[in-house]
Amino acid sequence: MPGEPDENISGGPGGGGQEVAVDLSESATTRAAVVVDRLGDLYWQKAYGGQDGFECLVRTILSQNTSDKASQPAHDRLMERFGGGDLAESLAAADREALVEAIRSAGLYNQKSKLIIGVAEAVLADFGSEADFDTYIREADPETVRERLLEMKGVGPKTADCVLLFAGGRDGVFPVDTHVHRISRRIGLAPADADHEGVRERLERDVPGEACGFGHTAMIQFGREYCTARKPACLDGPEACPMADVCDMVGVDVSTGAVTDPASADD
Repeated sequence: MPGEPDENISGGPGGGGQEVAVDLSESATTRAAVVVDRLGDLYWQKAYGGQDGFECLVRTILSQNTSDKASQPAHDRLMERFGGGDLAESLAAADREALVEAIRSAGLYNQKSKLIIGVAEAVLADFGSEADFDTYIREADPETVRERLLEMKGVGPKTADCVLLFAGGRDGVFPVDTHVHRISRRIGLAPADADHEGVRERLERDVPGEACGFGHTAMIQFGREYCTARKPACLDGPEACPMADVCDMVGVDVSTGAVTDPASADD
C-alpha cells in the first residue's frame, strides 16, 4: 500500500487480521457480492477481530477525517504515553494538553482529545474497566453494542461498525467510510442519493456476511488506487478499471471527463 504505514486499520499486507479463503463464486448472486469477490482477488481476504475493544475505539476516533498515514503515528504516541495498564483509566485521568501533544499528527487534536477523554470516562462509568468493555464488544448482541456505542459523543456509525468488525470480529458488519460511500453509489450498489445508513443496509443485505470485513478494507484500497473521488480510472477507458463491466459510472462522464459525487445535490 504505497504511502500508507505498515500497520493500519484498513487491511493491507500488514494491517492485521488473519488470511482466509472465501469462495463467493457460487454465492455471488448480487452485483455487490461480485464486486467484493473481485476485490478479494485483487487485494486480500482477511477475517478480522481480536483487537482490544477500547483501543480500537480510540484508534478509530483518531482516524476520523484523516488518513491512516496521519493517524497511525498519533495512535502509536498515545499508546507510548498512556498505554501499559488500563488504557481507559489512563485516558480518563489524562492531562488534556499532554494528550493533545501525543495525537497532534491526527489533526483536529483539540476536538479528538476531548472525545477520547469522554469515551474513556463513559466506558469506566458503564463497564467498570477496559477489560469488561472488551468482553462486552465481543460477546453482547451486535445491535445492542452498536446502539450503545452510538450513544457515546463522537462515535458515529462508521466508528461503531469498525469496533464491531476489528475488535468484535462480527460477520455481516460492513463499515462505510468515504471511499465505501462513494464507490457504492458510483458503481450502483446503492442508490445514488443513499446516505451512510442506506449504503450500509444495502451492502450488509447483498454481501455474504463472511465477506463484509475484507469487502470493507479492500474497497478502501480500491478507492485509493482506482476509484478516486476526482479522477477515477474509468476516465482512461474501461480496460483501466477491473470493475468497469459491473459499474453504472454514476456521476462520471467519460466524453467530457467531468466527475461529480453521485449524491452531491444532497450534501
